[in-house]
Amino acid sequence: MYEGEHDGRRDDGGAGRDGRRRDGPRADDPGIDGPRAHGSRTDGPRTGGSRVGDRRGSDLGNSDHRGSAPGDGDHGPAVSAGSADVRPLDGFTVGVTAARRAEELGALLERRGAHVVHAPTLRIVPLPDDAELLAATKDLIDRAPDVVIATTAIGFRGWIEAAEGWGLGAALLARLGAVELLARGPKVKGAIRAAGLTEHWSPRSESLAEVLDRLLEEGVRGRRVALQLHGEPLPGFVESLRAGGAEVVGVPVYRWMPPADIGPVDRLLDAAVTRGLDAITFTSAPAATSLLRRAEERGLRDELLRALRHDVLPACVGPVTALPLEAHEVVTYQPERFRLGPLVQLLCRELPGRVRPLTVAGRRVEIRGQAVLVDGVLRTVPPAGMALLRALARRPGWVVSRADLLRALPGTGRDEHAVETAMARLRGALGAPKLIQTVVKRGYRLALDPQVGAKYGDA
Repeated sequence: MYEGEHDGRRDDGGAGRDGRRRDGPRADDPGIDGPRAHGSRTDGPRTGGSRVGDRRGSDLGNSDHRGSAPGDGDHGPAVSAGSADVRPLDGFTVGVTAARRAEELGALLERRGAHVVHAPTLRIVPLPDDAELLAATKDLIDRAPDVVIATTAIGFRGWIEAAEGWGLGAALLARLGAVELLARGPKVKGAIRAAGLTEHWSPRSESLAEVLDRLLEEGVRGRRVALQLHGEPLPGFVESLRAGGAEVVGVPVYRWMPPADIGPVDRLLDAAVTRGLDAITFTSAPAATSLLRRAEERGLRDELLRALRHDVLPACVGPVTALPLEAHEVVTYQPERFRLGPLVQLLCRELPGRVRPLTVAGRRVEIRGQAVLVDGVLRTVPPAGMALLRALARRPGWVVSRADLLRALPGTGRDEHAVETAMARLRGALGAPKLIQTVVKRGYRLALDPQVGAKYGDA
C-alpha cells in the first residue's frame, strides 16, 4: 500500500481504466482494501490535451508530450498550436500530500504538464527508533502467535532489518518460520521469500478482505493473530477477528507523526480554500486525516471540505485512503487499479474533462486551472486575470460590472482602477484582446459567439 495502503502492490504505471467515484462510506465496508464495484464516472467531455492511450507496459500508456513551457509575458512563448502538443495537465495545479514516493508522483504529474505543490502531511517514525515495534517484536518472540499476517513488502523488510539491528533478527525469523505466515500480495510474498521464509497462503485479490474471510471460515477462537500494521490501525479487520474470539496483536512496522515543518501543509491548505489548486492527491488514509486535522486546528475545515466537494478534485489511490474524506461527505475519485500510474492517468482524464469549451470572438477558449487554451495554444494568465476571467465565464456573454469584478479580485480593495489594470494584463496574456469586450459605463463581457456558442445566460 502506498503510505499505509498500497506498498504490497506492483507500481508499473500501467494503463488503468475509468476512474471511480464513491458517494460516501458503505455500511458493509469495514475499512479493508480490496476490489469492489464503483460506478464509473464517464460524464463530461474530454477536452484539451492529448487523450491518454490504453497501451499496457508503458508509463501511463502514452508518450511524453513535451511542449515548450508557456511564457510569462503578455505575448511570450506558448505551447505550440494544436492540441497534440498540449499535455493533459498543462495549466492545472495539483497538491501532493504523500510523504513516501512523493518525488515519483510529482515527476509523473509534471511530465503531464501539472504544476505540483508538495506538502507531506505526515512523516514516518524511523523503525530502529520505534520503541513500540521493539516491544511488539520481543512479545512475539517470547509468546508465539498462531498466525502472522504480512501486509506490505516495505513494512515486512523494515521489520526484519530493525530486528537485526536490535540483535533479534535470528530469533524473529525462527519464530516466523514456525507459524502460519500469510502474505497479502505478490510483492510481500517476495519479501518473505527474500528473508528465507515461505508463506503458507496469499489471496489472489491482494485484499485483506479475502484474508479475513479465510481466517473466519477456518475459525479463530482461541488463536493468537499478529497483524503487521501499515501506518494506522485497521479497526474493521481487527474487530472482526476479535469478535470471532481471536487475540489480535498489532505490529506497528511504521507509524505516522506530524511533519517536522508544518509550513508547506499550511500553504497547501491556503491554496485549496482559495481555489489555487485544481486537485489534491492522497495516497494514504493517515495523510487525508492529518490534512483534515490541520485544517480544523486553523479553523479552515469547513472551507476545505467545501472546496473538496465542489471545486478541488480529491484524487485517492484507493478506497481505504478515501474513507476519512468520505466520512465528511466528500465524493472522491479513485483509479480502478490502486497504483500511482493510474492515479495520474485519472487526473489526466478528469481535470481536462471538467473544462467547458467556449467559442469567443471566433476562437475556441478553454479555461483551465491557472491557464487558458486559445485555439489550442496554452496561455499562462496571472492569478488576478484568472479571477476576472472566471467571473466573466460564469455568465458568458453577459455584462459583469466593475464592482462585481472588483469583488472577484484577490485582496479586494475599493479602487475599480485595479479592475482596469488587471483586465489589460489579462487581455495581453490571452494574446487576443477581442475576447473580452468593454461595455462603456457598465463593465465587461466575454464576446461569446451566439451562433456557435451557448445562448447568453446559459452558463
